Amino acid sequence: MAFQLEDAQISPETRAIAEKELRETPENVKNGIEALRKLIEEDPSIYYRTNDEFLIIFLRPCKFYAQSAYELLKRIAEFKEKNAALIDNLMPSDEKQSLLENNVVNVLKNRDHKGRRVLIVNVGKTWDPSKVTCDQLFRVFYLIHELAMLEPESQVRGVVVIMDFDGLSMKQVMGLTPSFSMRLLSFIQDAMPLRLKEVHIVKQPFIFNMVWTMFKPFIRDKLKSRMFFHGTKMSSLHNYMAPSHLPKNYGGELPEIDYRGADWYPTLINCEDKIREWNTYGLRKN
Repeated sequence: MAFQLEDAQISPETRAIAEKELRETPENVKNGIEALRKLIEEDPSIYYRTNDEFLIIFLRPCKFYAQSAYELLKRIAEFKEKNAALIDNLMPSDEKQSLLENNVVNVLKNRDHKGRRVLIVNVGKTWDPSKVTCDQLFRVFYLIHELAMLEPESQVRGVVVIMDFDGLSMKQVMGLTPSFSMRLLSFIQDAMPLRLKEVHIVKQPFIFNMVWTMFKPFIRDKLKSRMFFHGTKMSSLHNYMAPSHLPKNYGGELPEIDYRGADWYPTLINCEDKIREWNTYGLRKN
């Protein structure tokens, strides 16, 4: 199988990064877990599991500040409620066709040179909005983030997104609705318990400016500082991602990508129990 979920505990090298970048010391972990558990248990409006392993998922992106992690959990609950029509009880099988028959979203089977997960989004000529709507696109992103947050290595080292706009035309531009832009950016900036380290825009033609005009108003400074535009200059991308860890598709030394969503769909299916559990969390029903 092309993609394997890595649920093992973090390596010693990653532990050193966690301590340096995330304040992940035994004392901070202990205090953070205890304080976050207390905040959740004292809030009757939300429901989340409170075991150590689960709470660490939210403490890591918040550098083990319990109050910040609690506020993240609240935002996640509110996001789930606001977008219930799209993601309530969402399961991998609901987007089976999007994943098996279309090659819009892919995950590199290897990590990059910094040990980060790499998500490839093909929103140029590869994407047919009549077959995969932008709402479906968001649902696929949402399912993938549920996998990534289960990986301790990804919790610490973070994720990178390559958005490939090769062959972008008006068909795709019209497929990207303003509501999709707002929803995606709200999710990334407010309700995603992952460290999004970089977003790389590649192979974008001039018409991309129409897409950028739609997204730009909703992008805050923190995310904007992590977005990089390369056009067809892969040497520019290589300033951030080593060619040794990239496929030929992006000027890298690895073979061209020879797998797609269909190859890692079984990984999603294998995690159905975890996804079903995640669907139960959020605001308590009255």
